[in-house]
Parts: sequence; C-alpha cells; structure tokens
Amino acid sequence: MDDDHKISSTAHWPEVIRKIRARTPARIFVERGAAYTTSTQLELRSAHAGAVDAVWAEFDMKKDFPPEFVMQQKLFQVSSNAPSKSQFLLRPDQGRNLSEAAKLEIAQRCPKALDVQIAIGDGLSVAAVVTQVPLLLPLLQERLRARAFSIGQTFAVRYCRVGIMNSIGDLLTPRLIILLIGERPGLATAESLSAYMAYHPQSGQTDADRNLISNIHARGVPIPEAAARITNLADKILSAGRSGISIKEDAPKRIR
Repeated sequence: MDDDHKISSTAHWPEVIRKIRARTPARIFVERGAAYTTSTQLELRSAHAGAVDAVWAEFDMKKDFPPEFVMQQKLFQVSSNAPSKSQFLLRPDQGRNLSEAAKLEIAQRCPKALDVQIAIGDGLSVAAVVTQVPLLLPLLQERLRARAFSIGQTFAVRYCRVGIMNSIGDLLTPRLIILLIGERPGLATAESLSAYMAYHPQSGQTDADRNLISNIHARGVPIPEAAARITNLADKILSAGRSGISIKEDAPKRIR
C-alpha cells in the first residue's frame, strides 16, 4: 500500500477516531505496515531534530525576547553554577544553584520577603521559554496583582534546573516562588513550558514540596488558561501555607 492510499484511507475511519486524533499532537492511530510511512518517518525525524535543537540552544535574553518586553519587565539575566551548556547537561546539580555573581546581582536588584517571586529558567527547552513566556508573564502578573499579591522583580536564569528554586528562596525568602521553565522536549512539541511552584522554598526541599502545571503550549494548556490555573493554585498555596503533595489543584474546566 503506497503512502497516498494510506493517507486517503483515514477518511473512512469512524468519526470518533478522527476526532481523537485531531485533538492531540501525539502520533496515535498511525498507518503503518512493516514500517512507518515515509511521511510519518520524516515527521518523526523533524520532531527529533527540533527536540535536540531545543535542548542545545543557548538562551540569550536580550536576543531571544522582544526588546520592548525586556524593557517593560526590567528583566535581567543571571546564571547557575553550570559554566556551559554541556556541563549543565552532564551535571544537573550545578544547574540547581545560583552562581555567586548571580546571588550578588539578585540581592541588589530584587526586594525580599514578598508574596510572590517569579523567575524564568531556560531548563531543557529554550524554544519553550522564548515562545511562551512573553505572552504568559504579563497576564500572570496582572492576575496575581488583581488578588493583591505583592510581586518581586522577575529575572531569568541561564542553565537552570528546577532545584534553583531553593537557592532563590534562601536568598529572597518569598512566600511563594513561581518558576517558568522549559520542559524536556518530546516528539509532539519542543515548545512546552512548565510552571513550578513552592511555598517558602529553601535548601533541602524536593519535588515533593512543589506543585506543577505543565504542557503550556499552543496544543496543550493555552496561555490564558495557564495564567488562570497558576494564579488559582498560587492563591490556594498561600492560603494553606504549604505546597507539594498535600495541595491538589482544583480540576480545571475545559471547553469540550
């Protein structure tokens, strides 16, 4: 069976199968025989190349973000203890701590002990940060301010792992940290962002002490919904005075 015939044959699938396939970027119900069709194989190779590029890309805030966004947010960029991208990938522990230079700059430019501190981390996908953050951050700040939360000066961290939240918490002692960080890319998208949240983060905390809203991208959790969910969860965490496995997000209402 040639590729054209296989593609046209999907028109005869039950409607429910075609609807399911249209709702997800995952490669489900893929036509194949002894191997994938040429078109599917090329799509997989392209997606894999995009994922590799997203992981290895170097984050440069001034080049990657729109100048007006950087200016409006008064953003500045610091680095973790990882001295290079390759070292960051080989030594995850180095990406979990701020460099000494970063600590000095953050201490000088960021107020302490506020309700919410937002940080941006390149993580494992610069593409996710570059695509999602300029749209998400202003909306998130607007929603947080509407609930009368005090918000710190946002900054970006290069070569950043999730554990950097503890290092930031030790330095600035906010009630809540929200880390917007690029997710490990898969073959469905390389532009998926995560929002990690932790109450009074400090040295020794683990993922069990954090909450997460993930899959923030065009075909996952859309930006307006992500901003609403992060804000609602922030409110819940701050009201409860704790975060992590004991705090559950209220099930979001989705339009079917």
